[in-house]
Amino acid sequence: MRKFLNKKVIVIAAAGLLIVAGLVVWRVIASTANRVQIEVNIHINKQAVYLSTYAEPPQFAIWLENPENGKCQLVFVTYRVSRGDWEGKSDVPVALPRWSSIFRDKNAKQARSDEEIVVSGATPKDEYFRVRAEVKPGSKWILWMEMNLAGDYNEFYPQFNRITMEEDEFSCGQPALLYRADVEATEGAEFIPSISNMSLWNEGTNTLVPVDSTITTAQTVFDKISVNLVKPKPVIINTKKIEQQEIIK
Repeated sequence: MRKFLNKKVIVIAAAGLLIVAGLVVWRVIASTANRVQIEVNIHINKQAVYLSTYAEPPQFAIWLENPENGKCQLVFVTYRVSRGDWEGKSDVPVALPRWSSIFRDKNAKQARSDEEIVVSGATPKDEYFRVRAEVKPGSKWILWMEMNLAGDYNEFYPQFNRITMEEDEFSCGQPALLYRADVEATEGAEFIPSISNMSLWNEGTNTLVPVDSTITTAQTVFDKISVNLVKPKPVIINTKKIEQQEIIK
């Protein structure tokens, strides 16, 4: 009789565990249903970085623009740019002029959203970089990326111009490049950003001009970029603070 009861208890316990496991699996699957994230993958050309004067990782920012109202929402910006962590200088807007004009300029408040999902992040030191931002399924966005590699000089953007007798005060080298991709939030879709303009800073004003033959090695710093629409990674219990908490509407 005791053996029978023990077997019955074991069967009931096993059934209970199966039910719990089933509920956990259902919860994990349900947690990713009808959700989509924009995943940006970048491969940084380490050789181009090494050949620059300072051999430091590039500074860059990523943000999303709503094509209907022009509102911009920040996805990522490297720590140095975000915090103004420059040697001997409090701010260097010439590094990422477009980002500065949207997210730093007080007069441009109407151009940015108050729901920034990621304020900043560490400057990537490895050649691979990835960041995700959750958006509403089916929504459309313009994804922007701005990049500058300090000390990336060439004959058109030298450290010291012997003709004008001017020095590159902020050591930016070639101007920041602006990348663009028109994105629709459909799971499984992939988009490849392309260089849209070079981004210039002159006396507090950002100007976008077409890329010309004066831009050389700067175009090779990001040697591979892809934007993929993916489901969020399934988790049972989120034990750490998630930076991308807000769903962009």
